[in-house]
Amino acid sequence: MIKILVLYYSRQGSTRMLAEAVAAGVGEVDGAEAVLRSTTDVSADDFIGCAGIIAGSPVYFGAMAAELKSVFDRFINVRKKMTDKLGAAFAVGAHHSGGKETTMLSILQAMLIYNMIVVGDSFESGGHYGVACSGRPGKEALSDGRNLGNRVARLALSRAARG
Repeated sequence: MIKILVLYYSRQGSTRMLAEAVAAGVGEVDGAEAVLRSTTDVSADDFIGCAGIIAGSPVYFGAMAAELKSVFDRFINVRKKMTDKLGAAFAVGAHHSGGKETTMLSILQAMLIYNMIVVGDSFESGGHYGVACSGRPGKEALSDGRNLGNRVARLALSRAARG
């Protein structure tokens, strides 16, 4: 059984809702288990024990929230153990055009520094940097979140099968 860490910070609940949809998508894949953690509950062991991380944040000045960034900062000592694990991102913004892509890029940049392999969302969900929505996630965003979780889990299983 591979584990995919779904890591998020949520101040008002919208990012948590999208994280739950991402985790549900991971859980739809036989042989994969989602480990859903907020930034206050995650441990270095969660990082080390996963085959991939899907991290999400609200948009704060066009970048990930400080609470999520602090997790990447705190666990820098496990960075070498993260090499070649998969990484993906999601973001929630209040405004329809305000900073979701740059927020996801800030998450993906941290993952690249961790020497992870980044994964975007599927073509069915738009085929860009990850999953994003404005305000509370609606039906389409939740579906896109499930697709992202499912995609990362399938890719991680495929990589594990190849050894």
